Amino acid sequence: MLERVDRMLLAVRHRARATETFVRLLGAAPARETHSAHLSATVSVLSLGESEIELCEPSGPGLVRDHLDRWGEGPLFAGYSTSRLDALADRLRARGAAFLREGERLYVPGTTTFGFPMAISPSAQRPRVGPVSFLYEATNTLDTDWRTVAARYADLFDLDASKFSPIGSERFGYEGTLTLFDPPARLDRIELSQTFADRPSAMRRFVERRGGDSLYMCYVETHDFDALKARLLAAGATLTPRSGRIEDEREGAWVHPKDLHGLLLGISRTTLAWEWSGRPELVTPLAS
Repeated sequence: MLERVDRMLLAVRHRARATETFVRLLGAAPARETHSAHLSATVSVLSLGESEIELCEPSGPGLVRDHLDRWGEGPLFAGYSTSRLDALADRLRARGAAFLREGERLYVPGTTTFGFPMAISPSAQRPRVGPVSFLYEATNTLDTDWRTVAARYADLFDLDASKFSPIGSERFGYEGTLTLFDPPARLDRIELSQTFADRPSAMRRFVERRGGDSLYMCYVETHDFDALKARLLAAGATLTPRSGRIEDEREGAWVHPKDLHGLLLGISRTTLAWEWSGRPELVTPLAS
């Protein structure tokens, strides 16, 4: 039932400052202001490519303030979309899965989804804004066996497990799967990354700090990697290249969370992510 990764919700201390950051570094554009009683937060919604970023500033005691007090700024919910919101709510309810509905959104707490809080909204088509094309992934870092999590998500969200693609990294010390929703048409998925105590890595340290399963980061695709990289470097952002030196990198990079109010952001050029998503033949060669 899940169709797209369509947003990320971040807990921030000052919406105006965070808005300026995302506009300056990523070419996001302010879209609207709203308020969530469930989050006890005032929210600045920004367009980021075809997706959205929600910057949530606490308006009183509640989820956002608690997150800031405990963890500081950073990812609060991974946002997904469906064209069958009511049917999904019924499915979750039938399985005894806890969630809260606020208007046309389902908030699924991390207690339901292995430390991976989700905000599920109705599917919508939006014009592309800025150098980012769209979000396509949020990462669920795990201490739990990834197979258990994959089976649970397939059942909760009516996902076709035959479309999932295994993933693993010696560099980052994890194993897991990509719960691809609609391959080869789209890259959208949840990344399940199981970490291990005997494979020290930044990802494992994050899991240990959070006390287990958790929401870690997200990924965007860009239709102009060179321009976006130059924009980020000009703004003083710290970038980690996929390989070699950042000066020579033309395919992908990671933006340090200190530059994006606690958000670790992966960036890949158009189609590159198919290289590790089970369909390397779909990667368009890099133009010289």
